[in-house]
Amino acid sequence: MTARTVRTATATVMALAALAGVAACSAPGSDDGGSGGTDSVTVGVAQEPETLSPLLGYGREGNSKIFDGLLKHDAKMNLKPALATKLPEVSEDGKTYTYTLRDGVKFSDGKPFTADDVVFTYETILDKKTNNAYKDDFAALKSVRAEGKTAEGNEKVVFTLKYPYAAFAERTLQPIASKAVASKGDVNNGPYNTEPVGTGPYTLSSWRKGEKLSFKANPHYWGGKPKVKRFTVAVIEDDDVRATRLKSGDLDAAILPPNLAKPYENSGDGDGKKVIEATTADYRAVSLPSGNPVTGDKDIRRALDLAVDRGAMVKSILNGAGKPAYGPLAGDHPYFAKGTERKHDLAGAKKILDKAGWKPGKDGIREKDGERAAFKLWYFSGDKLRQDHALAYASDAKKAGIDIKVQAGSREVIQPKLKHDPMLLGNGFPPDPDFDMYPALHSSQIGSGWNNMAFFKSGAVDKALDEGRRSRDEKVRHKAYDKVQKELAKNPPYTFLTTIDHVYVIDDKWKGLTTQTEPHDHGIGAGPWWNVQDWQPKK
Repeated sequence: MTARTVRTATATVMALAALAGVAACSAPGSDDGGSGGTDSVTVGVAQEPETLSPLLGYGREGNSKIFDGLLKHDAKMNLKPALATKLPEVSEDGKTYTYTLRDGVKFSDGKPFTADDVVFTYETILDKKTNNAYKDDFAALKSVRAEGKTAEGNEKVVFTLKYPYAAFAERTLQPIASKAVASKGDVNNGPYNTEPVGTGPYTLSSWRKGEKLSFKANPHYWGGKPKVKRFTVAVIEDDDVRATRLKSGDLDAAILPPNLAKPYENSGDGDGKKVIEATTADYRAVSLPSGNPVTGDKDIRRALDLAVDRGAMVKSILNGAGKPAYGPLAGDHPYFAKGTERKHDLAGAKKILDKAGWKPGKDGIREKDGERAAFKLWYFSGDKLRQDHALAYASDAKKAGIDIKVQAGSREVIQPKLKHDPMLLGNGFPPDPDFDMYPALHSSQIGSGWNNMAFFKSGAVDKALDEGRRSRDEKVRHKAYDKVQKELAKNPPYTFLTTIDHVYVIDDKWKGLTTQTEPHDHGIGAGPWWNVQDWQPKK
């Protein structure tokens, strides 16, 4: 296999022949309408959630289908009221946020939504006994309380922060759980994880782990009755298989790598499908753990940063659907630090290594003090985009004299190895620069789930990140995040490769299809179906 695999329609046709039988006997919508109906939609995604409980992190990015937050994003990523009637009132010191709640909202079981549900949700997440991997999202939160009603009878909720947190309103997309239902079982392992009750446009009708999630319209939804009555999410990790099932008619829509979506562009064959591209904050990068004797060497990291040909990756792996990445923020992000772009410079990479004492051996691979410039690079099995990025990265590194062995593995296999082994990772969360920079770079995040996989420590970066999240002054925040990005250019704990446009192929029978600036997670909540409840059938 070449370093940059260009996947075409041929792969889809071959996979179709081999897997047609599998697709036929596991149609994702077979028990509740399937694809092709006028009031149902079946989509294919690569990953399924571990839980459907917002108390454990489900839906934190919004658009969860089952739940609502106090706020939501519109198509342009502007904050809008959801379970709140308006945007929050913020105190002058930035430490108090007051929300007025929407009246008359019901959960899917018919029970009323109240301020107690909001308080319960946030307090449960902050509880030390709750295994929420994203608890740090609310590190600034000191307390939350219900506080009376407005003159019109609407309940109010007040959040008090330990310190001003510029992005706190964005955090209140957090879905709200039903206290009456969720409090009855164990928060970590109880039935609410698989039998959720929310206020969102859909309710869960069934979940076959590893296969599909089926939703139906919530009869109590405060936002009106969706035209799409049944929404099914087929979980298909392998990109080729997902493309096959789309082609066979088993899916109405799917996210695909750009080269697998290419046959549908201007095809003119009357297949009734169209390609939709969404701009994203979704980057691909390689973690370079400080504890590895090779990747922990600053000069190796600097050399890899120059040796990698990001432009070639965008062209050949992404088919142009993306752009080079130089840090956690995309090049068109308002907070991206201009001037931190790095050119492909193989000669410069070799010069850095020569000067640092990494000398080529007989096989061309460099050595220093008995240490060979070699390491293993992991990526998730079945993820062709990560595989192709990993292979391209290894090919570029070898030209500089660094030997990288690419290895596929499951999440369970890879995560325990992250302290020593690099990983081809994906991440990105667009609402605020704090959301991408702090978890990936702050030293407090080392060892916290999938955060700070480089085990990176920098006093200067920590200080700038703290300033960026605590200040409400845009000039102060820009200065802080500029400093972080400039520090990364000098000492890159990751090699950032590309920012990927998400590419979808979807049946052309609905009106109202739009996309947002999407996060890395492109499953149930992101994609053209982010607002599936608002779709209208074409006449």
